[in-house]
Amino acid sequence: MDTMLIIEDEKLLGSELKRRYEHEGWNVALSPTIADAQHLIFELNLQPVVVLSDMNLPDGNGLDFLEDVRRLDKSGEWIFLSGYGQPSDIDRAMKLGALDFLEKPLEQRKLDLTIAAALRGGLARQRISDAVNSASRRYTPESFIGHSPATQRVVTMLKQFTNIPLSSVLLSGETGTGKGLVARILHYSGLRANGPFVEANCAAFPRDLLESELLGHEPGAFTGAKSRHRGLLEQADGGTIFLDELGEMDLGLQSKLLTAIESQSFRRVGGEKLIKVDVALVAASNRSLFKEVAAGRFRSDLYHRLSVFEIALPALRDRIADLEALVTAMIHEFNQKANHTVARVPEAAWEQMRTYPWPGNVRELRNVIERSVLLSQGETLPVEWLGLQSNSVGAPNAADRQDGNWIRLPLDGSMALEDMDRYIITHALEMHDFNVMATARALGTTRETLRYRMHKYAITRSAPN
Repeated sequence: MDTMLIIEDEKLLGSELKRRYEHEGWNVALSPTIADAQHLIFELNLQPVVVLSDMNLPDGNGLDFLEDVRRLDKSGEWIFLSGYGQPSDIDRAMKLGALDFLEKPLEQRKLDLTIAAALRGGLARQRISDAVNSASRRYTPESFIGHSPATQRVVTMLKQFTNIPLSSVLLSGETGTGKGLVARILHYSGLRANGPFVEANCAAFPRDLLESELLGHEPGAFTGAKSRHRGLLEQADGGTIFLDELGEMDLGLQSKLLTAIESQSFRRVGGEKLIKVDVALVAASNRSLFKEVAAGRFRSDLYHRLSVFEIALPALRDRIADLEALVTAMIHEFNQKANHTVARVPEAAWEQMRTYPWPGNVRELRNVIERSVLLSQGETLPVEWLGLQSNSVGAPNAADRQDGNWIRLPLDGSMALEDMDRYIITHALEMHDFNVMATARALGTTRETLRYRMHKYAITRSAPN
């Protein structure tokens, strides 16, 4: 049942409004004074979806009360009722986020329509507020689980960053080390927690579409642009944009991104209007951007802008001491999702996990634990479903060579790095009958990244002879 608060000192009007909206299914609280309303909201934590408030009450002004409510970040759609309204009062009410300002005597139909609009807006605000509060509880510096020295260095940095007005942060580390998690921690534990969190994988878009996705476009900007599109930077206004695999971004777009971050403004593709935004950038790359700069594939000015604050995330093999804490947390999570009761990890399973090199890092561990918990039949984690091959790094054994799970490449300079990349991807696709999902899993990458590289190298299934 939705809650309405009526702040009205006219007993007849207040009682009539209370009776009417209770009859329509509202839970209505009636306060004849501001003091009583303060007690309900500030002390009893009443959270009304809609507030109907007189302007002038015996013990104060309704606008002053709304200002106090907003200062404490309390939600609710406010509708002011007054026998007379000065333009300055109406202007102040709008600046404080009031929905409407209705003059007495009230026109009931107009009031009903306004309350219906307030209910829609109030419920939307509550859902957003609940989502932000839930994310703020979930994504804290301690959410980066572990007690190893490498992990605690990351946690310490995250705690330091929560109270700093960061404009940009660079996350580095191998695939699967938790860059997405850290980006959310920086947002939801920081000063922008109430703003939007928008993310994009730069490798998931063809280069000619990434600019439009990031900056937006105007109608007719290019073939197929039939309507205006608000880009990700615009959608993230007031919050954070997380750009994963930034190293895949075209050099020309890197320049535009640098300008947008430094000036907090940009123009849509095909547009002339300068759009102002207030956005923090969290960028991530599983490649060394420092080396990419040296190779001429990444702009040095953008790198130096981003690397003022850099967090290097450790590989799981460098924080094996965190294995028990990570596995315990993951088992708890997947037990809840699947309504299972796994409570014991046999020593054989621990031995496999400790000796395995984890090339896919925490993401791979999460997939392994999820599979094992979902396929469990009791309280013991099934060792047979871990599927870990401790000899996956090093020289291939006879079985590996026989089933074709290894690739040998020349390191004498006769094969360029991109040629190696193309060869590995092509070979892996052929091994998995061009099943993109299975190939991405085998290569320890995402489907979007694999599709981008297939497009980049023009890799397609050969037509049968």
